[in-house]
Amino acid sequence: MRGIKIIFWALWRIWFYILMAIPILVMFPFLVLSILTESGYPYFFKMARIWAKCILFGMGFYYKIDKNQELESHKSYMIVANHTSMADIMLMLATIKNPFVFVGKKELSKIPLFGFFYKRTCILVDRSCSKSKMEVFNRAQKRINQGLSICIFPEGGVPDDESVLLDSFKDGAFRLAIEHEIPIVPITFADNKKRFSYSFFSGSPGLMRVKIHSHIDTLGKTGLDRKEIREEVREIIYTQLIAFDSIKNYK
Repeated sequence: MRGIKIIFWALWRIWFYILMAIPILVMFPFLVLSILTESGYPYFFKMARIWAKCILFGMGFYYKIDKNQELESHKSYMIVANHTSMADIMLMLATIKNPFVFVGKKELSKIPLFGFFYKRTCILVDRSCSKSKMEVFNRAQKRINQGLSICIFPEGGVPDDESVLLDSFKDGAFRLAIEHEIPIVPITFADNKKRFSYSFFSGSPGLMRVKIHSHIDTLGKTGLDRKEIREEVREIIYTQLIAFDSIKNYK
């Protein structure tokens, strides 16, 4: 029985990467056209949402979104969420309709095919390089000025210890939000670690619950308020994770 489970997990994981490629290959000419100019990004974003939903559906994931507050169209936000799975990218795209740009780790650009578009549409950060962090800030400013939102996973990556419910938050997202006086949208992903963690022999199809919290206003805030806002957002997400964990009646 254990051997059958291992084979299932291996095939299921391989299927995930196949699913990543199939929609890209189907939409390839249109994706390329959409990234030729910065004005084409909203069209790229629409196709990225289709790509994400194809993967979630193909993996047997279905999601339920609970919203405290809607996002307004044609308004920029700083979107932040907890980070435990590669599926976080797909679920975020499926959840948020407003065009946004990911700030993500440079290593993902090495994934074949996916990486080609990832490095051309996302803001890449090399966490070992202080210069890279400044470039991230400048590129994010440019995108916000274009009317786009920014999405950052403020833990800065997935915690090495999978027993950690929520790691400490880094300042970047909150610095940008305060600088541009854009609202912060905290989002909690409840089940992504259970469904598709970075541990190879783990995961299963099923429900992914999403909570979009009330927005945190940054109007009139300064750098002196950054730590307080950062910890407020972290506490919102952490408290929701605890609440989700106490609900056992889901598959």
